[in-house]
Amino acid sequence: MRTDTAISAGKMTRAQRKAIVAGTIGNTVEWVDWALYSIFAKIISQEFFPGGDEAVALLSTLAVFAVGFVMRPIGAAVLGGYADRHGRKKGLTLTVGLMAGASFVIALTPGYDAIGLFAPLVLLLARLLQGFSAGGEFGSSSAFLVESAAAGRRAFAGSWQQVSVGGGVLVASLMGTIATSALSDAALHSWGWRVAFVLGGLLGLIGLWLRVSVEDTDSFTRARSDGRTRTNPLKAMFVEHPGAALRVAGITIAGTLTYYIWVNYLPTYANITTGIPLSQALLSQTLCLVVFVVALPFVGILSDRVGRKTTLGVFAGGFVVLSWPLLNLLGNSFWSLFLVQLVGMVLVLGYSANCAVIMAEQFPPEVRATGIALPYALAVALFGGTAPYITTWLNDIGHSDLLWLYVSGSALISLIVYLTMPETKDEEFA
Repeated sequence: MRTDTAISAGKMTRAQRKAIVAGTIGNTVEWVDWALYSIFAKIISQEFFPGGDEAVALLSTLAVFAVGFVMRPIGAAVLGGYADRHGRKKGLTLTVGLMAGASFVIALTPGYDAIGLFAPLVLLLARLLQGFSAGGEFGSSSAFLVESAAAGRRAFAGSWQQVSVGGGVLVASLMGTIATSALSDAALHSWGWRVAFVLGGLLGLIGLWLRVSVEDTDSFTRARSDGRTRTNPLKAMFVEHPGAALRVAGITIAGTLTYYIWVNYLPTYANITTGIPLSQALLSQTLCLVVFVVALPFVGILSDRVGRKTTLGVFAGGFVVLSWPLLNLLGNSFWSLFLVQLVGMVLVLGYSANCAVIMAEQFPPEVRATGIALPYALAVALFGGTAPYITTWLNDIGHSDLLWLYVSGSALISLIVYLTMPETKDEEFA
């Protein structure tokens, strides 16, 4: 429980620190499983789809990646509502179990040469299950972390949601770097990538154990004891907080698109468009992710001091101005890719450090997990899940020179939202 002294001083109690550590580690291992698919997308395309046309196979794999995002709004509505009715802890336990199980399925499914069309079908079903899990994960984990914060430290606490996401991508990237560097192509294609998914599933079981060990948040406990929990939080969110829901979607557009291009897909894109070896591209991604993950809590502290609007505005304005020069600098050398990735990830910090807290601050606790999860998931499905596919498609039709317009346009939309929304860092938080 929080004490008044700790709250007034803006200091974390021991219980709050334990909750944030457990929430962060549990979320990290879940996102390892989610990120492995994009890390090994090129290899998966050759294993699960017919040979003959590598471009078609890769686009098919990315289509499965995008279709997985279709389940995220469904998962957000179902699992977000579950967390608002039954607690953050129960919601988080369910999501990590589903994600780990789907990773084991992907790891153990035979390829197209062995079982034909059943291979891509099982792959699709597994990604739909992971998308369902991921849809509920963001809202529940964001609510859990921000509700576990001391006063004046909400952005700092919420930034650990994205530290855990970045950490998960970092671990997945490190797995990819080791696998592509240490194994022969034959070993990598036959069993190496599968070992990564097995390890991801095992890490998910560790996350499940950690989440079982923590208590639920004071915010949810008070809402339940006061009789404020809703039997239908989804309906309550739409009826009572439609403006906040639209704001969450607008906040997300640029953040999810730039995140999935710069943090997830850029190594594969650079390999396809410039010919840089995948091992070098993944090494660049790994190094940049280290900077990204380490810097996130500090940007969260900055947001707690100067406000959400300022730090979000720098992120979106930066991409409006710098998308064209960054994407035109992308070449087949390690250092050009590293520079482009590093600058882009530094800009994304402004979004990632704020997204959990700014969304949590839009809603009361009885609809908070649903209010965060569903609008966010819809925006991610439309703009994040399709980003790798559209990026690859533009290159395939000879218009990779238009990618900067795609990025800048989305950044401009979110910039308008950031500049017109109210500042919430000093508002009372239940």
